[in-house]
Order: sequence, then structure tokens, then C-alpha cells
Amino acid sequence: MKIITWNVNSIRSRLERLLRVLDRHRPDIVCLQELKTLEDKFPFDEIGSAGYHATVFGQKTYNGVAVLSKSEPSDIRHGFDDASDDPQARLISAQIDGARVICAYFPNGDTVGSEKWTYKLEWMKRFHALLERDCYPSQPLLVCGDTNVALDDSDVANPQNWAGSVLCAREARKALADILDWGLNDVFRQKHPEGRLYSWWDYRQLAFPKNDGLRIDHILATDVLAKKCVSAVIDRDERKGQQPSDHAPVIAVFE
Repeated sequence: MKIITWNVNSIRSRLERLLRVLDRHRPDIVCLQELKTLEDKFPFDEIGSAGYHATVFGQKTYNGVAVLSKSEPSDIRHGFDDASDDPQARLISAQIDGARVICAYFPNGDTVGSEKWTYKLEWMKRFHALLERDCYPSQPLLVCGDTNVALDDSDVANPQNWAGSVLCAREARKALADILDWGLNDVFRQKHPEGRLYSWWDYRQLAFPKNDGLRIDHILATDVLAKKCVSAVIDRDERKGQQPSDHAPVIAVFE
């Protein structure tokens, strides 16, 4: 089983790239973040013609997540289902091929100390609570998405430039570590323990040509799946060329 997670930064702007990724990699499951569109504008026909079911939780202009799968998904859930009044479309999950797949777009947080920063930390607490309420570490479970957190400095090309930022602040790193401690494994880190490989580069200041990046896109798996992961890579080619997303797809293969 091949899994891809990718923050496309606008599905309509990146549709042709997405179709090429589907054709080149032929993944079984794709988790997409930052669709920036409602469901009625999502390219269901094009995705269907490529051979994929699309499960979508959209939002106009901002956010939006989707799961594409060769197999038909079941038990589809949108958001946290925790009775909170949160209009942001950042979470969708489904049962696919015997595994629970959660696609998540964690909040960025803007600046430390801001209202958006408080929302980010609260959102991560809610996500941890969702795992404890609805999931089990013993089940086949994948959490894929843009966490907007670099776990440690080995995931940051220039740590001194990002120290204390919303992507690297101690509180955000601890919140993500708590989520992993629930029973998830960072399968990319398992295959590349040395780090220094990145999935996001700012559009500004020639960050990509300088490889001034961060790894903030993750495929996390419970033990039963993590031990079956045979490879994990970042498709840097999708950050090249005309009008790329600022994120590259992260790809993992499981036996």
C-alpha cells in the first residue's frame, strides 16, 4: 500500500500537478490539505477519471481536506464531532482497506501569543482527545497531513532562524510529541533518523534553491502499520517548475 500526504495549497491551482502525481506514483491513498475550495468546486470528475474516490471536507478560500482512494471508503467523518462550534475544515477521516485514515491540516498559529496561536494549541489538544476517544493504539491507523510543526531541529535547515516560531516553539513541539506518545510512529523518521530532509520551503528568499526548508508534513502510523513500512520519501520534484505548492508530497509504502 502506497500512501501520499500533500498540502497542495489550492486544489484548483495544483490540479494538473496532482493528476501527474497520481499517474506517476499510482498511490492507493492520498491525503490532501489546504484545498481552498468548497465541495461543489472540487474536481470530482477529473479525480474519478484518474481512478480514485474522493472524500472531501471543503471550505471557501481557506483550509479544506480530502482523502483520495482507489478503494471505496466507508465510515466517513468530518471534523472533530465534539460539539464545538468550529467552522474550519481541517479534519476528515475514513475507513479504507482495513485501516482508519485521518487527514489533518493543523493550524499554523500565525505568531506566538496571538489568538491564532492559542487556537493552534487548543486544536492540537482536541486532536489528542479525539484519538483517546475514538481510536486505539492497537488498531491499524494512519494520521497524514500538514502538522505545521517541526518535531525537532533535525527537521529544520536553519534552526536559528525559526527558534521560537509557531513551527518550532516548545509548546507546539510538545503538543505534537504528546500526540505521537498516544501511540503513533513517525514512519519517515524511522527510515531517515539523521533528518535534514524537508517537505516545505517558503516561496520567498529563494528558500527552495537554498534548501532552506522544514519537515512539517507527516505520515504517522500505529505500531501494527509502522512495522510494515518499507520506504518513505519526499518527492522534491513537485516543488520544482512553474506554480508549485510550497509543500512537496511525502510518500510511504507499507507491505
